[in-house]
Amino acid sequence: MKSLRILQGFVLVCILLVPILIFMFLKGFGSNTYDIPIFYEKGVDSPYQDCPTSDTTQHFIPEFTFSNQDGREVGRAEMQGKITIVDFFFTSCPSICPKMSSEMERVNDMFRNEDQVQIMSISIDPTYDTPEILNEYAQKYNGVAGKWDFLTGDVEKIYNLAKCGFMIPTIDGLGVPDDFVHSDKFVLVDELGRIRGYYSGTSREDVDLLMLETKVLLHASEGE
Repeated sequence: MKSLRILQGFVLVCILLVPILIFMFLKGFGSNTYDIPIFYEKGVDSPYQDCPTSDTTQHFIPEFTFSNQDGREVGRAEMQGKITIVDFFFTSCPSICPKMSSEMERVNDMFRNEDQVQIMSISIDPTYDTPEILNEYAQKYNGVAGKWDFLTGDVEKIYNLAKCGFMIPTIDGLGVPDDFVHSDKFVLVDELGRIRGYYSGTSREDVDLLMLETKVLLHASEGE
């Protein structure tokens, strides 16, 4: 009987200690910082020498304006002050694009009610991907214009933006779906237009990390 009371007392002490231990853990965790890198703080160098190289200053996403699935102009101006997640795709893509769009739909669902987070999916086959085609594609993945914009525009400007703005490889397939080459990366851009991360849009784990780091940036911007 005595040993039973001792055991019951030990269990009670452990139960009482749990909230204290949780508080101490959270307090210690709160004092740490989760650092997300800032890419290209000392400028960029084009690996193929087809982009103007910057000096040693921070690289920012350059100015651009394209048309979204509603035919409305959307671009760099809409990125200012918001966290933007960007990818490059095309609707007739026979390989990685459906997987990327499905993963991006998860991101969209996560931040659907967060006004400071938006998505831009930019077509690398703008000749085929008209606003009407993009609108059909957007509906398939529950993308609403203004929150998740599917963009099309001048082909030369799009490829220049991909290679020299977002620093990802892109090759024009000249209308042949199998000949288009583009990155599977989702690009995280902060409210100042700086690139903060690249994540594989075909990897669920990478996309989970993207969502986590988006939340970190969102929390940091709200605390400023």
